[in-house]
Amino acid sequence: MRITVLGSAAGGGFPQWNCNCRNCAGVRAGTVRAKPRTQSSIFIRADEGQDGVLFNASPDILEQIRARPELQPARGIRDTAIAAVVLMDGQVDHATGLFMLRERGTPLPLWCTDPVAEDLSTGNPILRVLEHYCGVRRQPIPLDGARFEVAGLSLQALPLSSKPAPYSPRREAPVAGDNIGLLIRDGRSTVFYAPGLGAITPPVFDAMAGADAVLVDGTFWTDDEMPRLGLSTKTARDIGHLPQSGPGGMIEWLGRLPARTRRLLIHINNTNPILDEDSPERALLERAGIEVCEDGQRIDTST
Repeated sequence: MRITVLGSAAGGGFPQWNCNCRNCAGVRAGTVRAKPRTQSSIFIRADEGQDGVLFNASPDILEQIRARPELQPARGIRDTAIAAVVLMDGQVDHATGLFMLRERGTPLPLWCTDPVAEDLSTGNPILRVLEHYCGVRRQPIPLDGARFEVAGLSLQALPLSSKPAPYSPRREAPVAGDNIGLLIRDGRSTVFYAPGLGAITPPVFDAMAGADAVLVDGTFWTDDEMPRLGLSTKTARDIGHLPQSGPGGMIEWLGRLPARTRRLLIHINNTNPILDEDSPERALLERAGIEVCEDGQRIDTST
């Protein structure tokens, strides 16, 4: 399985356009050793040279395609290596990039859950707008543990404890399918992907423990990160993200995984100190064997 991290930041990217926190101001000025990042998305191919699957369509998708030639193989006058799109949720930073794929000559193959399809047809009617362009061939993602096949990959969804997009009528009353994690298999290896993860339940941990690699929510370092900086009144858990540090945090959970499991954080907020490569928080992750995803990173699980 060949994984390309197209974008590794949370909504707004890094640096965020209107933010002057220590990280954003520092990376602009060159006083913080950190890499700019676009909004989170990954591209997976079962084999080298094969068309693959785009997991989440970031608003930065055009920039990401330009930066990764394998997504534009140029086999014809118009071409793409994106065989299908799979959405983990209906958040703005994961779905609005669908607009940028509207010039397809055929309907866009799209997999998402029923609650996400409802939100993307009503509160944020992306799917209805696309019917005026390429159209969408939407397939439902089953939530009962059944496997489904997309472009040579076997996928299995797990409903997650998190929250739907702010425009969803279910924002404060989530239902199964608003946010999912995925077990992704190619017959040789297994990856667990969950960029938005509010809590780790026994089924989710079992899925993580059985995977060769996990790419999971790296949004916030502390639960009070945004309130402490005066940027929000809501904690990480309030908006559906498990922080890395503290009792019951992501670091603690990742430390319980088998030693063979590769551990990576993705969907990293611009305020998170782990973006600073010289920070004590980053050093703590390195000692724990936890990687921080970067744009353009390639992960080959077949070796």
